Amino acid sequence: MTTVNETEALAPVETEEREVDWAWVAAGVVLVLALAWLTRYLDKNVPTWLADTSLSRVAKSVEYPVYAIAIGLVGNAVLSLTGVRDRLAPAFRTEFFIKTGLVLLGVSINLSLLVTAAGPAIVQAILLISGVFLFTWWLGGRLGLDDKLRALLASAVSICGVSAAIAAAGAVRARREQLAYAASLVILFALPSIFLLPWLADVFGLSDAVAGAWIGGNIDTTAAVTAAGTLAGEDALKIATIVKVTQNALIGIVAVALTAWFAFKVERTADAERPGIGELWRRFPKFVLGFIAASVIGTWFANSVSAADNSAAQAVATNFRTWFLILAFVSIGLEFRLTALREAGWRPIAVFASATVVNIGLALALAALLFANFTV
Repeated sequence: MTTVNETEALAPVETEEREVDWAWVAAGVVLVLALAWLTRYLDKNVPTWLADTSLSRVAKSVEYPVYAIAIGLVGNAVLSLTGVRDRLAPAFRTEFFIKTGLVLLGVSINLSLLVTAAGPAIVQAILLISGVFLFTWWLGGRLGLDDKLRALLASAVSICGVSAAIAAAGAVRARREQLAYAASLVILFALPSIFLLPWLADVFGLSDAVAGAWIGGNIDTTAAVTAAGTLAGEDALKIATIVKVTQNALIGIVAVALTAWFAFKVERTADAERPGIGELWRRFPKFVLGFIAASVIGTWFANSVSAADNSAAQAVATNFRTWFLILAFVSIGLEFRLTALREAGWRPIAVFASATVVNIGLALALAALLFANFTV
């Protein structure tokens, strides 16, 4: 007989149905837009303000992802202290903002680049996801983590962060606090990676293609990949995005595999439901199709109009893309929580940290091997 606690433990992660206070949502939207405007304002004016000072070089090298995340973290602290953060939280739509920004990025990526980069990106994604997932699963088992938490951490660190953790949570029927642990660890490790990897790519003298493939294959969350790619340069950003989009496309396959494994092996029951093609489609990240469609449309448009008209259209798309990415980076800062990490203990952190180190090394090796002679 199943107890109440066991029922709750086996309950799938779903969005809580609660009444939405639209006044607070509207206030949250205004806040996010205001912080995005402040980011844009600082990005344009700080280099001018510090032009004749010793900080001139630093000011020129700092780009909008840095301002956006820093402003978001400051806003997070203020909202938490005033006790209104949770009421405003429904407006912090990181996933929506970043996916819209990436679809707009697809407009600037010529279809020929997408096609030629797809081959090595797919090979890298399969090898990287398999290697990092299995290592994380093994280490989590050695440290005695619950199988569901192991699945969330392995999916998050090997595929694409929070999105993969959410998909895995639904597949294995994880508890809400386990998803919170995984999501918090993703953000905690992604934030320093945004700045560390572009710097290391420069120190190592990596080409734009290798740097982009390393960033796209290693950093867990799509938003952080975009931020790091932006800091590394436009060409590196394009490759990083293609690599990350390729990994994102495998979320559905991994989620269905986890569903089958837990249904038939870990929690096997006589009436276990066999996942089908419909479940694979439901879990597939649809924005990937939007990104490809945008690339096809952008390539067709570039070949159909004059260079001047294409440049003007690209400038408009880039401006919209920048705004959506700023909104996403601000939301990353606003959504970050330390509470879940304190509750998790040291073992999930140790597993995630170790897997991140393995991911960094393996991603660099694969990027150097597969993209060594690739030109953007």
